[in-house]
Amino acid sequence: MIFEKFQSNPFEAKCESAQVNKYETSLVPGREIAAAAAVSNVILPGDSCAFGSTKYFLLCGLGGIISCGTTHTMVVPLDLVKCRIQVDPAKYKSVFNGFKVTLAEDGARGLAKGWAPTFFGYSAQGLCKFGLYEVFKVIYSDIIGEENSYLWRTSLYLASSASAEFFADIALSPFEAAKVKIQTMPGFANTLREAFPKMIKDEGINAFYKGLVPLWMRQIPYTMMKFSCFERTLELLYQYVVPKPRADCTKGEQLIVTFAAGYIAGVFCAIVSHPADTVVSKLNQAKGASALDVAKKLGWGGMWGGLVPRIVMIGTLTAAQWFIYDGVKVAFSMPRPPPPEMPLSLKKKLGLAE
Repeated sequence: MIFEKFQSNPFEAKCESAQVNKYETSLVPGREIAAAAAVSNVILPGDSCAFGSTKYFLLCGLGGIISCGTTHTMVVPLDLVKCRIQVDPAKYKSVFNGFKVTLAEDGARGLAKGWAPTFFGYSAQGLCKFGLYEVFKVIYSDIIGEENSYLWRTSLYLASSASAEFFADIALSPFEAAKVKIQTMPGFANTLREAFPKMIKDEGINAFYKGLVPLWMRQIPYTMMKFSCFERTLELLYQYVVPKPRADCTKGEQLIVTFAAGYIAGVFCAIVSHPADTVVSKLNQAKGASALDVAKKLGWGGMWGGLVPRIVMIGTLTAAQWFIYDGVKVAFSMPRPPPPEMPLSLKKKLGLAE
């Protein structure tokens, strides 16, 4: 299959010595990666698929759908209040005030406005975000080689996540535009089925993609931070905080570490991407306006409205997404490589090994 040539990768789990011996002729001399995983269509004991196989990438995409679609839908009420604070701070003065006003005007059902475009949009985004991240990480690692993949692993995470998010936002953009209109324009539409036809009638296809560039501005930095910060935080937690090696941790303990690393990454994600998020919210409310027009009107201070609820929302979201995504890998018995280790060939070059 198309992905099978990318199966040799420095981020793969190590094998037991017996497994290494079985496939040692397929290895590049001196490499400390999994021998069996370097062989096409070889599935390690206990795994349901081979690392880097088509099935592996498809299951990663499924994990992205489950993790992103469900978590974003769960926090729709907070997202709705956050968007309303961004577009009408005079009316919605704070998080608590925003909930109070929304409940008074729309009742409890009003807090669920925009759930459908949120669910379908972020499911599509999750498919591309997580699935393509795994694909690009393996492809780019294969291009630059094992040693450079370790030395430049942060850059590898950044490039892979940016590439994945570029396509993920194209899938998300129409649903995000509909969600913001439903949540911030009273009387426009109450459901996704109502919103799409009205948007086409009012602005044509441009209604779905006029927010794509600011969406890229928001989501690409967010995702780059989300994946690179998570990967490096996870590495540091196992190195300095977790009292025993990852291999000695139960899967439950590993998932707890995953959640902690995800929350830390989420806080940084929210801060980095918040100004662009405010522009996206305001842009989809303002008919005919450009992203630059909205940014000028808001000013630097205005673009930070709703930051506190977004930190809470994104921190929780990011932690939950990584927890669910890793949980899906456990549930489907997928390969879950440990944090990368320095290749033996590089250790020898640096005089760290004989």
